[in-house]
Amino acid sequence: MTNKTTIVMVPARMASTRLPGKPLADIAGLPMIVQVMRRAEEAEVGRVIVATDTQEVADIVVQHGGEAVMTREDHISGSDRIWEALETLDPAGQVETIINVQGDLPTIDKASIRASLLPLENKEVALSTLATEIIHADERTNPNVVKLVGTESAMNCLRALYFTRATAPYGDGPLYHHIGLYAWRRSALKRFVSLPPSPLELREKLEQLRALEDGMRVDAALVDTVPLGVDTPADLERARAALSGT
Repeated sequence: MTNKTTIVMVPARMASTRLPGKPLADIAGLPMIVQVMRRAEEAEVGRVIVATDTQEVADIVVQHGGEAVMTREDHISGSDRIWEALETLDPAGQVETIINVQGDLPTIDKASIRASLLPLENKEVALSTLATEIIHADERTNPNVVKLVGTESAMNCLRALYFTRATAPYGDGPLYHHIGLYAWRRSALKRFVSLPPSPLELREKLEQLRALEDGMRVDAALVDTVPLGVDTPADLERARAALSGT
């Protein structure tokens, strides 16, 4: 049963340099944006809206029974895009929680989407995200695998102290792979998009550091799987194989 005060926003833009036209790429017979929309619908946590800057994407979403909101083309981040869409869709402020599911995660697990809401049960948490323990040794030193440095805040939850592309923390013990899905309190998202990019955000090229530098509390639910992010043609082929069962 969905919650009327929770909404799932899927930002989608066509201007991908590594994979042009990415939202409309075919994966197992459906455009990628529709596959992501289906995963969000399967989670059954709230109304699902695609926020896009391209009419063709909006039309495809509607053709497949979904909802789309048009946004400006010049947004720097998905967070800015979903905020504009939210203000258009819900100017009265009835929606309290916004889950941002990136439009290039066609294999995201519905249980992971649901898990992102768990840390928000603590009223001190401004926004929540996901993480999983790194298993493969090569990921520990891979700068493309973002690490969450945190401390246990509840069962299967970490309070984020830092996000980094470096190998951290030092010493023996688990390392955690950050998964870029966020559940926002509306007030936190409103504040976040009003802030300029922060020094550490610019240095690490990690948007979530803006929230930490501003003093927002960010907690992460621990999950078992990492969704495949589609950024390159090779990623696209892996997603096709995963969703076609081959």
